[in-house]
Amino acid sequence: MRARILRYSREAVREAGQIIKRGGLVAFPTETVYGLGASAFNPNAVARIFEVKRRPRFDPIIVHVASLREVERVCLRIGRDARILMEEFWPGPLTLVLPKSDAVPDIVTAGLETVAVRMPSHPVALELIREAETPIAAPSANLFGRLSPTTADHVKEQIGDEIDLIIDGGRCPIGVESTVLDLTGEPTVLRPGGLPIEEIEKIIGRVKVSPVSRGRAPLSPGQLPRHYSPQTPTRILQGEPEIPEGTRAGLLAFTRSEARPPFEVVKALSPTGDLREAAANLFSLLHELDKAGLDVIYVEPVPEVGLGRAIMDRLRKAEGLGKAP
Repeated sequence: MRARILRYSREAVREAGQIIKRGGLVAFPTETVYGLGASAFNPNAVARIFEVKRRPRFDPIIVHVASLREVERVCLRIGRDARILMEEFWPGPLTLVLPKSDAVPDIVTAGLETVAVRMPSHPVALELIREAETPIAAPSANLFGRLSPTTADHVKEQIGDEIDLIIDGGRCPIGVESTVLDLTGEPTVLRPGGLPIEEIEKIIGRVKVSPVSRGRAPLSPGQLPRHYSPQTPTRILQGEPEIPEGTRAGLLAFTRSEARPPFEVVKALSPTGDLREAAANLFSLLHELDKAGLDVIYVEPVPEVGLGRAIMDRLRKAEGLGKAP
């Protein structure tokens, strides 16, 4: 089976909604990255997501909703902080971890008593959820552990032979996954992402930041120490690298894109040092470097403020260190 790619149209979304209702899989754009969606209430369809992505069953999946009524279907309780944050940041790149209702199959939550839920701001994603008439369980539309997709072509390259439809809604504007905040106890960021932690703290005060999951099941997507990885070995620069003769090395720079020997290929996240632009370009440029026939990709660190935290989180996991930001 090879998925068709349909440019966004009302008809494409209508067809995609019917596929979701029948238990199929649809890749669709969000403001963060492309998602691979199935009905959150259909355990067999969700099982196909795990199979297509080669995703371990202990890694929970985010449920996407288009209304507060759908949140109330999937969550047992919605506390005060959750409602304040929903009002402030939804729709948008914030996922909240809340107690789950019995309506959510255990396969979605990896057997946890909590569910990760968010309302995307991308109009195509919202339209699809409404057309499917169900919350949609959707991780990123890629092979597990590989680079996240920010274009329809990225989806096609990795899993296009195994799903039913890809809706091409253009490039994802934020370019890194959502921030995940656990509100079942002391507010704790499980994954830095497209909403800066500083913005959350302006609303509810200081939050904890959880380290990556080592030796235990993750409470959220993106908590494993190696994730978001190119197939080419990736290293974060610590000073000037010692590159053996004959090694083809590329550089993902923060701002400078000019030729810089001994690097054969240089890409810049943002010529002006804008962290929003850097986040939007991160996965696309890593995809380009991964296809350049290199032996190793070096990346320059970026300031760990605002979206810089999410960028460095992804780079550490691409390298496999998985340090807490």
